[in-house]
Amino acid sequence: MPPVLSLFEDSLSGGASLSLPPLPRMIFVVHGAVGIDGKTFADGEAWSGEGAVSLTPGQDGTTVWRYELSAAGAKPGIAGGAGVRSREKLSADLKTIPQGELLLRGDSVAFPPGGCAFLHKHWGPGLRCLIDGGIRVDTLGHSTSYGPGSPWYETGSDPVFAQAAMDRPSRFIRVMILPRSLVGKSSFQFANEEDKAKPRVQQYKIFADMPIATP
Repeated sequence: MPPVLSLFEDSLSGGASLSLPPLPRMIFVVHGAVGIDGKTFADGEAWSGEGAVSLTPGQDGTTVWRYELSAAGAKPGIAGGAGVRSREKLSADLKTIPQGELLLRGDSVAFPPGGCAFLHKHWGPGLRCLIDGGIRVDTLGHSTSYGPGSPWYETGSDPVFAQAAMDRPSRFIRVMILPRSLVGKSSFQFANEEDKAKPRVQQYKIFADMPIATP
């Protein structure tokens, strides 16, 4: 059975706390501020690591997106406790996970109004969640539109075309599981030779490029 990549949305009120067991994960702050490992993270910032960790929100609380990689058959990572609300947004069996040593990459991908990502693949599977704007994703003969807060899964091996909203900037938060040899390198592969000369308008911000153990 393949490992599972999951995305949870955790909301913590001021004064609450959340303890998480050891797992490869990235935590992205959607709203508010949160203390993790002795450091405070605000809107749009992210923490990553593999060890046990505790989250302590600021006085006004926080909402985070928690991406976690777990072994097949592991219990769902929905969090609980006083002042904590948690829900699973999406989980996927990583049937196309690369062989060999692995890398967890977390980043944001931003498009200007009307921007697109030409038909492409990646070197590994991953979860995305839109935080700003809108996007349409075309793959395997299907076209699906997503608004803020909507997640989706990409195998990496199936070609994808993405069209961002025409009237506003768009951005999504992504975690992929890649070959470790791609540390510091792009995972993007054009599907069509003729697209390689076209400009790529998307902008990237790397939050995590973390070698991880195989689940």
